[in-house]
Amino acid sequence: MKRVSFAEFGGPEVLRLEEAEEPHAGPGQVRVLVRAAGVNPVDWRIREGQVLGAHPTVLPAGVGIDAAGVVDEVGAGVRGVEPGDHVFGEGRDTYAEFAVLTAWARMPEGLGFEEAAGYPSVVETAVRLLRESGVERGQTLLVSGASGGVGSALLQLARERGVRVIGTAGAANQGYLRGLGALATTYGAGWVERVRRLGPVDAALDLAGSGVVREMIELTGDPGRVISIADLGAPGLGARFSGVAGSVPDALAEAADLIARGRLHIPVEKSYPLTDAAAAHADSHAGHTRGRRVIVI
Repeated sequence: MKRVSFAEFGGPEVLRLEEAEEPHAGPGQVRVLVRAAGVNPVDWRIREGQVLGAHPTVLPAGVGIDAAGVVDEVGAGVRGVEPGDHVFGEGRDTYAEFAVLTAWARMPEGLGFEEAAGYPSVVETAVRLLRESGVERGQTLLVSGASGGVGSALLQLARERGVRVIGTAGAANQGYLRGLGALATTYGAGWVERVRRLGPVDAALDLAGSGVVREMIELTGDPGRVISIADLGAPGLGARFSGVAGSVPDALAEAADLIARGRLHIPVEKSYPLTDAAAAHADSHAGHTRGRRVIVI
């Protein structure tokens, strides 16, 4: 099969499309014929060699953790899914023609593979962050970098939970955030005062790693109420760093239910062929994403 891999840490140019042995489903796993793979910031952070505890990397390594496709192998002990089923989920080395998934859900009726590939890890991350933040119905959550994949999921999941959200993003994405139910404001000079004018903040999430953790602590009044998924220096300020860990078991099922009911939608901003994985990483690194980027196989 063909897959994208890298043999050294570095920029997008280290990515190579290669011939590789097909993986096979082990116990508790399924293998899919990949139709689309989600592009996540964690993908290029791993490629760069950043130290992310949940993702120890042995070179040469494949790329990608999200996929949507057609089940063609079912591992021992797996129930409720069979070859031919359309699923979306999380695994490893998903920028490839075949990939093994360790967590998955059936794709809701009418959901295409490209859109489905954009959900798994961002929904898992959003559910996990909402739980870790401790924010409750009626409280206010500040989300920095709110227009990307995780932010798009977070705003909609928070709305379902009755949590008020203040989201920061670029000027072009203010209407997008409001459409997802957030109070929107721009980042950049004076952003702290703009947030204060929107009301007190009970907890804060940094999704972009743009050096805002110190100000978030100031806004919440408690470093323990601030979590970053992108700033490795957050613990040095007393805040928490929460990397992409194992799947929250019920996150994908919750996503499938909300999608089916029209309560969750994350748009695909751009799709790329497998040969353009390096361009997908460069665009993801540049930021300013509205929704998701995916690779189509």
